[in-house]
Amino acid sequence: MDVDVVELRDFYASPLGTVARRLVAKAVERIWPDARGHTMLGFGYAVPYLSAYRNSADRIVTFMPAAQGAVHWPRRGPNAAALVDKTSLPLQIGSIDRAILAHALETADSPLALMEEIWRVLTPGGRIIVIVPNRRGLWTRMDTTPFGQGQPFSRSQLARLMQASLFSAETWGEALYIPPVPRRLALRSAVAWERIGAGLSLPFAGVHVMEAVKQLYRPVVARELRKSARIAPVFVPAHPAQSTLPRRAAPHDSPAGCDATGLSAPLT
Repeated sequence: MDVDVVELRDFYASPLGTVARRLVAKAVERIWPDARGHTMLGFGYAVPYLSAYRNSADRIVTFMPAAQGAVHWPRRGPNAAALVDKTSLPLQIGSIDRAILAHALETADSPLALMEEIWRVLTPGGRIIVIVPNRRGLWTRMDTTPFGQGQPFSRSQLARLMQASLFSAETWGEALYIPPVPRRLALRSAVAWERIGAGLSLPFAGVHVMEAVKQLYRPVVARELRKSARIAPVFVPAHPAQSTLPRRAAPHDSPAGCDATGLSAPLT
């Protein structure tokens, strides 16, 4: 079930949401330092992570699911946000170079159908960044934040979803090692939490930040051909069944002293 857009906006306006946005945005910008010469798409609620590319991308649009609701973005200037159907984006085939998905896959009724639609609108070799809650993270256990809603993913589950939708996972990152508690001490030490968690590769990060590239062809697994035995018909003459009725006397079976007509033969 989609999170209401008002709840998402209010979360990112809170102290905890502000820190979360900064930490996740750093992980995104490490993968994509800029977007020069690219057309970008944000899907779900990706507006907290699109602002960094407004000055470098050729064009940016953001789509928000109908069940979630939409808000005006950016706050100043012409609106670049639209309310859409998850599986029917109003874009032509191959019209987007890069896409960021946030608060989208974990609440989608069919993540595969959504990824197939994203695949359709991407150019050949187009790239996406997917931000999803980590199944092993602390944030999925707290439903007071948007990252505690919907279905979280493990790394292997996310990789299988990418493979099924013709994407190849290339870059993996994590963010939000900080506990999801709005306490000042925790918020002030957020950078230290991130450095320790990333340095030790701890498994309880709040979100996966993964980059994947669009594949043009589905990989085909070569299978060894098996030779099957050829069955050919064999024609064997059938033997007549043995009759149980008394056998008729043949001409040469006449009684002694009789000829073939049954008359007595003269004795010699």
